Amino acid sequence: MSTELRNFLALPYDELEELNLKAKKQRQDRVAPHKVQEDRIKYLTDEKRIKAVTVLFSDLEGRLHMLDYDKKFLINSWDNLTFDGSSIRGFTAQRESDLRLAMDWASFYWAPADVFGSGKVLVFGEVIDKDGTPYSADIRGRLKTFAGEMYKKEEYTLNAANEIEGFLFQGSDAERRYNETGKFDYVNTGGYYHSLPGDPLRTFIDTTAEVQRAMGFQNEKDHPEVAPSQFEINYGYGEVVQAADQIQLYKLICRQVATRMGLTASFLPKPVVGVNGNGMHTNVSISKGGKNIYWDPKGEEKLSKFGWAFVDRLLTHGNDICLLLNASVNAYRRLDPHFEAPNQLKASPVDRGSMIRIPIGNERSMRVEVRSVAPDANPYLVMYSIFRTGIEGETAKIKNLRQAERYLPDNIYLALDNFRKSEWTTKLLGEDVKGRYGDLKQAAADRCARQLGTFVKVPEVQYHHEVYNQFLWNLF
Repeated sequence: MSTELRNFLALPYDELEELNLKAKKQRQDRVAPHKVQEDRIKYLTDEKRIKAVTVLFSDLEGRLHMLDYDKKFLINSWDNLTFDGSSIRGFTAQRESDLRLAMDWASFYWAPADVFGSGKVLVFGEVIDKDGTPYSADIRGRLKTFAGEMYKKEEYTLNAANEIEGFLFQGSDAERRYNETGKFDYVNTGGYYHSLPGDPLRTFIDTTAEVQRAMGFQNEKDHPEVAPSQFEINYGYGEVVQAADQIQLYKLICRQVATRMGLTASFLPKPVVGVNGNGMHTNVSISKGGKNIYWDPKGEEKLSKFGWAFVDRLLTHGNDICLLLNASVNAYRRLDPHFEAPNQLKASPVDRGSMIRIPIGNERSMRVEVRSVAPDANPYLVMYSIFRTGIEGETAKIKNLRQAERYLPDNIYLALDNFRKSEWTTKLLGEDVKGRYGDLKQAAADRCARQLGTFVKVPEVQYHHEVYNQFLWNLF
């Protein structure tokens, strides 16, 4: 179709970056929500070249959902948006399907038109129950509430940054076609830091990095990872809700760029046996009054007593929350000690097999790195469970807790058992949401072979929560 008569928003990358960084600063400065709302509605009203607003939210397993609202409709009806929650796995039953979407106007993004299409902007939504309260299975809302309470009560700002690994495979929809092909084909066999300029992997990384930069990610470094066709694109720290949003955007951007190249970006934790899997190392810290309270120049490894107490609570509850950090059958292939996998319930500055690493830091960068996180986990559940456990969890009376011979589960059934028996996960999620999440994981696991074996099984990919569609799920 001809586009010459259309005049839809398509901004240069430098202008996009300027707009997104300005919105990011509003979030960092905690500008009052009503003021941000006024700014956004005025912008949408004045900017005639915008045709639609894409509202994003995530289900209980972490799948990203998107609805496009006509701009004129949204301006008039933004406070009364409803959708059918019964169609979202882990949300409402069919008999009580109506849910509402509220706009989190501060989480507003301008995206490149050549990748996302012209005339659109993105905003994250908050799921609201029929009675007007935050919906219990919307973990983003829970995370935002918890972070807000911590700031109000203790003046804590919860910060996070993630190192998200992925694979780039030949062909589009390589995961959904796995039941036909039984394999994934690399686009590159170079390895760590090795990729020739202009090859598909390098082109993909460069393009993705450009999109991220335009969307205000504040990139740090990018490179091919250890395994063939594997990549990692790092970006800066952010407040915890923004950091979780950026994980969703990171994966969305990667998939979109790959699809436009006729390829597939995959975040399965272990799509290929015999090479390193995909991790999502989660770096966390807490600041108060602008100061990093994990930093202590006289502390062990320069980590403060507060920071070590945070670590001890995570080690205590590591098995309880493992299913929240490793949410799929495939994730337990990655927890293999032969591939630098963090399967030990330990804390160490150097041992990459430990669940928690204490990286070298300074007053600004001191942090705790949780290494046992898979990139297919719900990012809001990851952040919520790590921060709330680290702040409010118990500390076990285990001799030499930080170096005790204890291990994470090596299969999803053991992780499910730990999760269901744990009193702490009930406190974290409540009985209802805990039960829903456990049932979803059980259903996926029961469609797969109990023993992982030495090759990736078709159902392990087919019924993965980031891959399945309704047609695939209903194949028995």
